[in-house]
Amino acid sequence: MATLAEMAVEVLTCADGREKTALGRRHAATWFAARAAGTPLEIGRATPPDRPARPDRPELLAPRDMPRRRPGTLAGRQALLHAVAHIELNAVDLHWDIIARFADVRMPLGFYDDWVKAADEECKHFNLLCDCLEAQGSHYGALPAHAGMWRAAEDTASDFMGRLAVVPMVLEARGLDVTPQMIEIFRKAGDDGAIAALQVIYAEEVGHVAYGSKWFHFLCGRHETDPKEAFHDLVRRYFHGALKPPFNEEKRAEAGLPPDFYWPLAEEAAATFGGNSRK
Repeated sequence: MATLAEMAVEVLTCADGREKTALGRRHAATWFAARAAGTPLEIGRATPPDRPARPDRPELLAPRDMPRRRPGTLAGRQALLHAVAHIELNAVDLHWDIIARFADVRMPLGFYDDWVKAADEECKHFNLLCDCLEAQGSHYGALPAHAGMWRAAEDTASDFMGRLAVVPMVLEARGLDVTPQMIEIFRKAGDDGAIAALQVIYAEEVGHVAYGSKWFHFLCGRHETDPKEAFHDLVRRYFHGALKPPFNEEKRAEAGLPPDFYWPLAEEAAATFGGNSRK
């Protein structure tokens, strides 16, 4: 029987999105079946690739080269679904990568339960969005995609707490901010399939942010570090964008992210670059 870290690397080295997510879901089922039987898999050790395997399409472009499309059109809504599918495929790899990359850090089995569950849900999310695209006569890979999605993983490849701070607690938390507006775009278009898919994603992403917050606080406790100060320091070090309001404060709080974690960083960014603040 493969170890969990070996399973993670197997997912990371599978290029096709549908095949990658099917494999990830099988490995998640194997993990939870072993847990239910009282015989948990060994975590083990395995070396993840610097970058996960990817299909030939979509073409990856720098953010400034990505075409702009209006969400009020069918082409614009397909581009939005395609962009979110690309985010979800990267999320699949991010969740499996953290398992393999930091397997040398001693963690409770509950950490792996959470991360395998989140990885399994990200697989589901990618397939829901692919189904939506295909129902509209398109598919994942039909449009170009953002080339910088793996940067957060590369920047935090040697910093476990940095990975938790930037990926679930900043990037996935941003999803909680923007998904309600996306749902409204598809509601206006009467696209029930996309609405249903995005509502599933929105509900489950709260849990993913919560897992990040929970285990970040766990590691802060282990190292006797103040969580808020550590979060601010790590985000300043590794996150290259700016935290910008509006924030979904209700869902962020539900996920264990209080306002004093992110508002000071947003106000720093506003003071440095200009933009919105609390006022």
